[in-house]
Amino acid sequence: MAAESVAEPALNLWRAGIERVPEEVWERRELRVLILADNALTELPPGIGRLRRLHTLDLGHNALGSLPEEIGELTGLDRCLYLHDNRLTALPRSLGRLRRLAYLNVGDNPLGRLPAELGSMASLVELRAQRCGLRELPGSLGGLTALRELWLRGNALTGLPAALGGLHRLREVELRENVLERVPGALRGLPRLRRLDLRANRLREIPHWLAELPALEKLDLRWNPVEVPPRLSAELIRRGCVVLR
Repeated sequence: MAAESVAEPALNLWRAGIERVPEEVWERRELRVLILADNALTELPPGIGRLRRLHTLDLGHNALGSLPEEIGELTGLDRCLYLHDNRLTALPRSLGRLRRLAYLNVGDNPLGRLPAELGSMASLVELRAQRCGLRELPGSLGGLTALRELWLRGNALTGLPAALGGLHRLREVELRENVLERVPGALRGLPRLRRLDLRANRLREIPHWLAELPALEKLDLRWNPVEVPPRLSAELIRRGCVVLR
């Protein structure tokens, strides 16, 4: 007889209509999954740092204006941390201690900037920072050598740090709805980049080196005031890359 699977300790308070988390939650140190999404939370107490066995924490769709530094004590987080759609104006530097985390979503917060310490999250596979009012990215993100997906739609980016050129596992980059006038040179030579979304920017020229990206499958250039050079377009299409313009 096959052994029965045992459900891991989890607490789901999704859409529970709460404005604060009951104190007893912070004593449940056996928890592996904690879902607090879609409530009316405005603050998170330091007690969150006690739940060091968590691998997934969902705080999305609340009204959090800040996070305690103690969130960096959740060093067991190795799957997902959802912080999207809150009112965060800054991220705690202690997030850099979450070196096992694979997925981080901080989108739809008025952050303005990302802390340099995020570059220490060496296991991060996917980073979402859409619509955060970002004008630039810290060069330290070049330390995210496991990163496969980078989602940056709806910011105010004019370029990318050169250090991102070392992220050789990047497969998907979304830069839609920024203020780019040139395709960031940091993307040149990324060997595994498959999809590049540059829609709705201010691109004035399209570099020929895009045809050198060996894995590129989809290039989206729609809603930019630029013409794609016919030779470049033909070369990409010949290689099987879909070019949207």
